[in-house]
Amino acid sequence: MAAIDLNADLGETVDGVPTADDEALFAVISSANVACGGHAGDAASMREAVLRAERFSVAVGAHPSYPDRANFGRVAVSMDPAGLQAAVTEQLAALVAAGADLRYVKPHGALYHAVTTDPRQADAVARAVAGHAASLGRPLPMLGLGGAMAAAAASVGLPFVREAFLDRGYLPDGGLVPRGRPGALLDDPDQVAARAVRLALTGEVEAIDGSIVGAGPRTSIGASGVGGAAASLCLHGDSPAAVAMARAVRAALDRAGVEVRAPW
Repeated sequence: MAAIDLNADLGETVDGVPTADDEALFAVISSANVACGGHAGDAASMREAVLRAERFSVAVGAHPSYPDRANFGRVAVSMDPAGLQAAVTEQLAALVAAGADLRYVKPHGALYHAVTTDPRQADAVARAVAGHAASLGRPLPMLGLGGAMAAAAASVGLPFVREAFLDRGYLPDGGLVPRGRPGALLDDPDQVAARAVRLALTGEVEAIDGSIVGAGPRTSIGASGVGGAAASLCLHGDSPAAVAMARAVRAALDRAGVEVRAPW
């Protein structure tokens, strides 16, 4: 049976106000990228996310970002590598202090894009994650698009797992359409569900110009690396149609005989 992970960005509380319906989303996903104080989240929201994850048998991943709550972590911040490593280390520690059994790490927002293309920032994040993995005594995978982050993970002995986005537009080169541009966001549950099934079964996603990105069959969960098929599919929890899309995706994968489970 084909299998794939379904992840969502959750625990993104701002000033005590949730930005997503976490309760509904935890019920249909297999991995939760939990905000850990950089762009959103606080001790209470992290603890709540951990408890929900336990209740729904969902794997918990850290979702560190630039320390920039004012911009929700979606604006690039100039940081030296040592400062970035320290910021990520602090965020991982905060989520662990809230009771999380971390299974993986996925950077958020502008940092996510930076570590895909900037080796210096990717190395800083990878060193922070590797330091935490050493304290755990087990590998701590990185989740992302590939590029510099995959290389940095390999350089410090971390597994890398590639993901694809269900609710973001793709460029012909495999990158994401920048937010604010036409085609950047998808919100139709049926369209997103069809994309999920296609990715899970063939590894293909259609770019905004109609070309095919990431073509190639995936044979089992855990496929990873630059250019490989995605082993995890992401939905953004703060999208207005997030719950409807997530439920449609889960139902479509079930109908297609694709098992939704975490690879961690």
